[in-house]
Amino acid sequence: MTSQANLNIISEDGKVIGEDSREHIHKQGLLHQEVHVWFFTPDMQLIFQHRAKDKDTFPDLLDATVGGHVEKGDSYVSTAVKECYEETGLVIDPATLIHIETHHHTSFDALRGRTNHVLRATFAYRYTGRTIDLRIEEGKGIGFEAWPIEKLFHLTDTDRQQFIPFLVSPEMLKLYKRIEELR
Repeated sequence: MTSQANLNIISEDGKVIGEDSREHIHKQGLLHQEVHVWFFTPDMQLIFQHRAKDKDTFPDLLDATVGGHVEKGDSYVSTAVKECYEETGLVIDPATLIHIETHHHTSFDALRGRTNHVLRATFAYRYTGRTIDLRIEEGKGIGFEAWPIEKLFHLTDTDRQQFIPFLVSPEMLKLYKRIEELR
């Protein structure tokens, strides 16, 4: 996804009420749409993407395998498929995406002074390949790391610092448990 593309600004019930640049939306904390796709392996590991050091929010931290903003005219599913290709090099059949939930979320990145205020659709995808075979999107990520889901429930303080803070919250641990139950 290009960072210059305009995004829809939405109301709390998901209706489009305007549009603006991604940068302005994050500076102002305006509500917009986003997707996350969590790749999980047959042996119940979650694959995290290590964000680039110059990302505008949460640089140099572990994030969902795939994530992206829903651009004008796109749907959650079409964005998930497009972002999977851009961020991992995989062509994903939309039928293989497992919708987990759509929820409202707000996070503030104090380092960059940016607010991500989103209505996020979250999907899971059973990935049977090797983590090393995932292609890193140039300039967007540093790489991918697989973590046993069970370990995410028992992270040390040092481990926790590697993740976007929300990803180690009780809310996200419940989501990881739901993915674990997909085995």
